[in-house]
Amino acid sequence: MKISTLIARLFVAATFLFSGFVKLVDPLGSAYKLTDYFAPDVLNLEFLIPYALPLSILLIVAEILLGVMLLIGYKPKFTVWALFVMTLLFLFLTWYSAYYDKVTDCGCFGDAIKLTPWETFNKNVLLIILIGFLIYAIKYIKPLFSKNISRWLTFGSLVVFLYITYHVLTHLPLIDFRPYAIDKNIKDGMEEIAIDGLPKVHDFYLETNDGDDLTDELLNKNNVMLVVAYDIDISDNQGFANIKAATDLAKENGYTVYGLSASYIDDLLVLNEEYKLDFEWLFVDATVLKTIIRANPGIITMDKGTVTGKWNWIDADDFKP
Repeated sequence: MKISTLIARLFVAATFLFSGFVKLVDPLGSAYKLTDYFAPDVLNLEFLIPYALPLSILLIVAEILLGVMLLIGYKPKFTVWALFVMTLLFLFLTWYSAYYDKVTDCGCFGDAIKLTPWETFNKNVLLIILIGFLIYAIKYIKPLFSKNISRWLTFGSLVVFLYITYHVLTHLPLIDFRPYAIDKNIKDGMEEIAIDGLPKVHDFYLETNDGDDLTDELLNKNNVMLVVAYDIDISDNQGFANIKAATDLAKENGYTVYGLSASYIDDLLVLNEEYKLDFEWLFVDATVLKTIIRANPGIITMDKGTVTGKWNWIDADDFKP
């Protein structure tokens, strides 16, 4: 029984640590997934959409922190019951996604590992069984350290996790698992097939206000800078001063510069006038823009379709031609 308990404990702890970590480095991705679940045609909880980010941070930190607590054996009774309740929630959401074909990617492992809805549901079934076993075998979960050391390890982990969250929200994800990561080629991503049967890069169309498609042209150009602002109504507007400095510098050094947005052209023209932005805007689906970069606004640079740099607006002055 002791060996079985140890194996189950390690497996569950490792799963929650890994799952929590790959989401911790990109909490906005989890917030976007929660927004999908809250949509009218899914759970119809639209009133929760404004709270998607804080809720995602709460779930992510709880997930990875409970993994730490189970691993070191701190407050085992509270820990396993909290894991049981959390996994029940995930079990329901993944069953709902799979059965009703609503959210085809729950983001349970962030963008690091893609699972089908039924694979994700089956993973949660296995977890709920193992956690149920740990509840039954609770007396065999022994702490690795003294109570005082375990308490400080848990508190220290919480501080680290909160700092990482702050850092990645202020800048960009520590690790980028998406097909638009630095050194990834977007044209190659259009050829690679993901687990859902679609290309890893799809719906990447860069259209002018007149309806002209500039996708191929820009993916075959050297030195391209794209300013991404998927919705300027909720953009960090103070960031456009930094954006202007970076885009002006890029143009002085021979870069082709465009903005990408899903906002209305009239609003974008007002924005250009207000901040003296010297580039035209192309139109892209908002979901694609959120996938390209976790910033609003942000900057990416490309060379013949290969992403060479990405910056949140706060780091725009780090761009060097």
